[in-house]
Amino acid sequence: MSNDNLVQSTLDQLRPLIDQYFQASKGDNHSGPWSISLSTPTFGADEVMEVLDSLLSTEVTMGRKVKEFEERFAEYIGVRHAIMVNSGSSANLLALTMLTDPQLEGRIKPGDEIITPAVTWASTVYPIIQVGAIPVLVDVELETVNMGLAQLEAALTPLTRGIMLVHLLGKPCPMDTIMEFARAHNLFVIEDCCEAHGAEFGNRRVGSFGHLGTYSFYFSHHITTIEGGMIVTNDDDLAESARALRAFGWVRDLKNRQTLALENPKIDDRFLFVSLGFNVRPTEIQGAFGMHQLGKLEGFIEARQANARYWTERLRPFEKYFLLPVEQEGARHAWLFYPLIVRPDAPFARSEVVQFLESKGVETRPVMAGNMAEQPVMRHFAYRSDGALTNARFIMRNGLLFGTHHGIGPQEREALVDYIKEFVAIHTASRK
Repeated sequence: MSNDNLVQSTLDQLRPLIDQYFQASKGDNHSGPWSISLSTPTFGADEVMEVLDSLLSTEVTMGRKVKEFEERFAEYIGVRHAIMVNSGSSANLLALTMLTDPQLEGRIKPGDEIITPAVTWASTVYPIIQVGAIPVLVDVELETVNMGLAQLEAALTPLTRGIMLVHLLGKPCPMDTIMEFARAHNLFVIEDCCEAHGAEFGNRRVGSFGHLGTYSFYFSHHITTIEGGMIVTNDDDLAESARALRAFGWVRDLKNRQTLALENPKIDDRFLFVSLGFNVRPTEIQGAFGMHQLGKLEGFIEARQANARYWTERLRPFEKYFLLPVEQEGARHAWLFYPLIVRPDAPFARSEVVQFLESKGVETRPVMAGNMAEQPVMRHFAYRSDGALTNARFIMRNGLLFGTHHGIGPQEREALVDYIKEFVAIHTASRK
């Protein structure tokens, strides 16, 4: 029996057992002690079988499954190119690095400024520092937890070279005005979409507006490849740069590999290096996950939207105490988590809300990294804060998040409303 036939025979024997396992565990998606968790597994038998196929065939390093996922993801986002890497953080690092290429017109140079929101995740800001540029942290709007045109206009200086925007929590930034601003001032735009899979602005998916877009497929995100990330672009040259950078700067995955080989005939083109690079390649196991996860994404987003809209409607009686999220018109929100911000005049603190919800089995977390300007790591690096970052500071102290994922059904989402009702009743009664 050939090896391919042996692999298929083994998979055929395993498939009923794998199906049986996932069917038996269906609905048991909660992690740890939480009855309402921040995230839940998004994979099942199809992903496991695809991984087993890779393991049994021993085709486990970056190959055809990664390429297939890249092609499908590019089509889904509506861009020409998608380049997979080992994490969303690596995607951000490569995106900034390729914009420093000496051959790139108007490239980012050491000391140039990159505008980015103060409320974000650390790996949005770190790559700016790592390429020698200066992060300019700007405030966000409370209603959207994103930065907008007003913040960009206030932060602009002659040193501004780019915008590293973030579609935080799956809420799209106002891409029409941001792109108009960027074109007027000849700025690079990188869209950090690591929390915004499938989010749209004006019926166009985020990640397709800027020079580059980045995504994360970490375990707790909308879809997962366990770890993993993606860079998307419509620029052929930037796509080639990303392919070289993710794997040592060699030519193996480049479209013009033959041309480069002819220019360097004395070097084996399997080991021909034309640029600096990293080793942030994904594995076939990650590609195997992605191939099946992408087909589930729309259903996951619909579940998240249903949960978020339910909570916004049911929690309106408590707007006196909480600032509820707003969905902007003409945009599609992907709702990584649901943000709840305690108003400054509420008769209770954020910490009390967190303690009460977690005592009921609701897993919570802060709003990402909070205000990055207050994180102690920033003391060691050059950066600029534009203004007092009043909203960012407020969100860091008063904001919390809980899950919106597909594992939260009618019973759980109603229970969460009941918990908040109970909490408000206790804390308002005690102050009468």
